[in-house]
Amino acid sequence: MDKNIEQHFRKEEVPFIDSCADLIDESINQYRPVLTKFLNPRQVYILTTLVNRQPDLQIKSFGGYDNAEMKRCLIYPDYFTPTDDDFKLQLFEIRYPVKFSKLRHSKILGTVLGAGIERTTIGDILTDGTHWQFFCTEEIADFIKMQINAIGKTKISLIETPLKEVIVPENDWKDESTTVSSFRMDTLISEGFNISRNDAKELVSHQKVHLNWAVNMRPDYEITTHDVVSVRRYGRLKLKRQDGETKKGKYRAVISVLKK
Repeated sequence: MDKNIEQHFRKEEVPFIDSCADLIDESINQYRPVLTKFLNPRQVYILTTLVNRQPDLQIKSFGGYDNAEMKRCLIYPDYFTPTDDDFKLQLFEIRYPVKFSKLRHSKILGTVLGAGIERTTIGDILTDGTHWQFFCTEEIADFIKMQINAIGKTKISLIETPLKEVIVPENDWKDESTTVSSFRMDTLISEGFNISRNDAKELVSHQKVHLNWAVNMRPDYEITTHDVVSVRRYGRLKLKRQDGETKKGKYRAVISVLKK
């Protein structure tokens, strides 16, 4: 990958950028569509940026429903017209004794990963408060159905469900316009969840904060748009937009917050 491109991204993102370059080369050299596994919003942004530099390639992302967070991306030549079926997604409904059990997002994901299934094969996990569904790649669907029959102590069954029957997920994300002294992770956590900077630093240092689904232990880490910060017991936040500086040298921003 061109070093001039790499300098626009973080150092730790270079391996992902290199993998994107391989996918792009594959689509160009074989003149065919190339499908990724599930990518987080930051990864979708990076891959889209790189594909858009190629005059003969296009890219589309889809996670099974509007506003999906985790998406598969399809890189394709101009001759190809993608449909939803080309993203090879499987939607599962989780059937469980609703009156006697309570499921959680973290418990469902932990069960799936505990079965040896890669995170990149799992899309969004959805609930409307009672019903639970999740997306996976078609390639792993049979294995998941065979391996998982309980979540914790709760017996469950997985029902293959058409994408058109996806539930409308609860959406409690709230956009907040604010000004911050910096885009450090501890600063945004403090602002988004109304806690002190010291408390935010403690959460980071105790490995209770994930950045784009990976543990990050640097309170001073610079957050940028399309990053997703998950804070245990508090919720998640996204830096939705940076709106320049104030006259006093602070930064205007829009933070999207999902509180637990």
